[in-house]
Amino acid sequence: MSDETEPGHGHSPAAWTAVIIMLVGFTLGTLFFWLDMPILVWVSAAIVVVGLVVGIVLAKMGYGAYGDKYVSKGH
Repeated sequence: MSDETEPGHGHSPAAWTAVIIMLVGFTLGTLFFWLDMPILVWVSAAIVVVGLVVGIVLAKMGYGAYGDKYVSKGH
């Protein structure tokens, strides 16, 4: 076993923010698909992409699992 501590499987502010934004995008996309609103389905798909970009940017800013601004909480 190594002495390195596990970063927590994505339990970081960057991961949580990205997942929440993408979850909202998927939920809205499903609703708009069901309501037959294709333009808003594509807007929802764009929201999912924005969530991915926000997660990457936050990780690069140090809020990712290996970032210097992230403090791991013991499980």
